Amino acid sequence: MSHVYCPSCGFQNPETSNYCAKCGSLIVLDEPSDPTLTLFLGDVDRETAAALAPEHAGGPALVVRSGGGRTGESFAIGRERTSIGRSPDCDVFLDDVTVSRRHAAVVADNAGVRIEDQGSLNGTYVNRQRIESAPLADGDEIQIGKYRLIFLSR
Repeated sequence: MSHVYCPSCGFQNPETSNYCAKCGSLIVLDEPSDPTLTLFLGDVDRETAAALAPEHAGGPALVVRSGGGRTGESFAIGRERTSIGRSPDCDVFLDDVTVSRRHAAVVADNAGVRIEDQGSLNGTYVNRQRIESAPLADGDEIQIGKYRLIFLSR
């Protein structure tokens, strides 16, 4: 098995790692083998986004980076409030015991798009920082339970 080294701390990680197991830093491979990895390296263009989720190519979306075998799945942020949680009634259903039933919400208005934690037990993270509410910018990583999602403003 081949290994890659973390650019921040030097920790030896399996070749398939996207993030360092020790410090959590992004591990950038020379040639991404997965089209979704390109999204997280900042090389997002409309054609790539449309190829991954053609039904959402015209507006903001959340794309699952990892978790629950749903990598590449996307969810449009098309209305004022998009609910995220473990309840099947949520717009973005994340089936994991570490996700609260009504964990977070993405709110879109004239000021932009932001994510708000809805009093979850395990927290909502944007770019590895726990938040109560935070604005979202293109390429931001959101972690909810075992799921990591990327926000695309498109």
